[in-house]
Amino acid sequence: MTPEIKDSPADARPRLEIVALPYHADPAVYFERLRQRPGAAMLDSGRPEAPGGRFDILTSDPLHTLTTRDGVTRCEPALALPDDPFAAQQALLDHGLSHRLPRLPSSLEAAHRELPFLGGLLGYWSYSLSERHRPDAEAPDRRPGPALPAARLGLYDWALIQDHDNAQSWLVASATRRAQVHQWLTTPSPTGEAFQLEGDFTSDLTRGAYGERFRRVLDYLTAGDCYQINLTQRFTAPFRGDPWRAYRRLRRATPTPFAGYLGGYDQAILSLSPERFIGIRDGHVETRPIKGTRPRGATPDQDRQLADELRDSPKDRAENVMIVDLLRNDLGRVCRPGSVRVPTLCGLESYANVHHLVSVIQGELAADARPLDLLSAAFPGGSITGAPKHRAMQIIDELEPSRRSVYCGSLGYVDRRGRLDTSIAIRTLVADAGTLHIWGGGGVVADSEEEAEYQESIAKIAHLMRALHGADSRDDENDSQ
Repeated sequence: MTPEIKDSPADARPRLEIVALPYHADPAVYFERLRQRPGAAMLDSGRPEAPGGRFDILTSDPLHTLTTRDGVTRCEPALALPDDPFAAQQALLDHGLSHRLPRLPSSLEAAHRELPFLGGLLGYWSYSLSERHRPDAEAPDRRPGPALPAARLGLYDWALIQDHDNAQSWLVASATRRAQVHQWLTTPSPTGEAFQLEGDFTSDLTRGAYGERFRRVLDYLTAGDCYQINLTQRFTAPFRGDPWRAYRRLRRATPTPFAGYLGGYDQAILSLSPERFIGIRDGHVETRPIKGTRPRGATPDQDRQLADELRDSPKDRAENVMIVDLLRNDLGRVCRPGSVRVPTLCGLESYANVHHLVSVIQGELAADARPLDLLSAAFPGGSITGAPKHRAMQIIDELEPSRRSVYCGSLGYVDRRGRLDTSIAIRTLVADAGTLHIWGGGGVVADSEEEAEYQESIAKIAHLMRALHGADSRDDENDSQ
């Protein structure tokens, strides 16, 4: 039975406070003590190695947890919420602002304006959350995949924020919650079992089956159904041990600015994404689609050659521009008319293992719109569907034998002040019931070559799979700190 909700005066809620903590460049020093708590979550900027990141956000023990599974959204502890998952998320955030989250004094907000998260929603939205493209969207998608809900968002009243630009750590919490968090951070956590793969990664598509699907994609492109379609294969491997240890190993192999670890439940999400989906701050909107990839070179000369080849590639630039046009349209549905612009088109960004072409699209949120309105309108990101999005997603469902789950969805937060930041969950793994799932794919256009696309779908995640093979004593670093 849903309890009756009664308004309480604003001064009945505790006051939010922000206090300094000792700074650690490695967020694992703190998260090691939180990772086994309910709803434990870390949004990881990958610093100091990853370019572009600044803040880490660590939290656990949400006030409420909202999950969507098979089209049904539930909240624990129970609240009466709308059926639509994005509307339910907005209603839970509104409930938090009026009833559950600590009061935010204006002077405190002004003094810590740069901090990205002062409480609100945090979690993930899986690719399958938006099923409006499916003619039978009322029926659950029964293709195989990890047993994750389609979305899981917590309403969090506290966070530990690390600012790597200023080498500062802050605890954002009420006085009562701060005492709890201090206890968690000073209590040694049980040491998890060492992580180890117990077999090789295997694909859900044989080489021949991939080729068959690739040719069907070309048929759809030739027929004019789409301009581009993303084709993905899923790899799985058995494992034993603590997924957190696996994440530590992956982070060392490929630090990225939109990484994250979500645990505290029966499954864990390990994301090493380099790609922002949508960021919103003070009504300013930004999305940064990635289209176009080359590996890093073994020598400086080879590295420059590969970067120049990507920058000058007509095919990769054309793919990027297609997705820029799609995202301009998505943003234009919720942004102020005339505000959407493209300050960077096909810019080169280099990471530990790859070069990418990245464009930047910006806009201004319409006066009557909220961040979750834009996330709903643009979800999932066009850079991992194809164009036009609706038809591309129908073809993806037809051709891919496994559900994408959180892969190609988003990790991120919606802050109480109306800020939002989300990733595109590529380079992302799910640990579920002793099995690791990882996906690799890429956009296919009319002049794509089958073998090149097949190899690219593997190359994008090969370094992650290699990092997980074999013993690595360094995964024990900081476990006792």
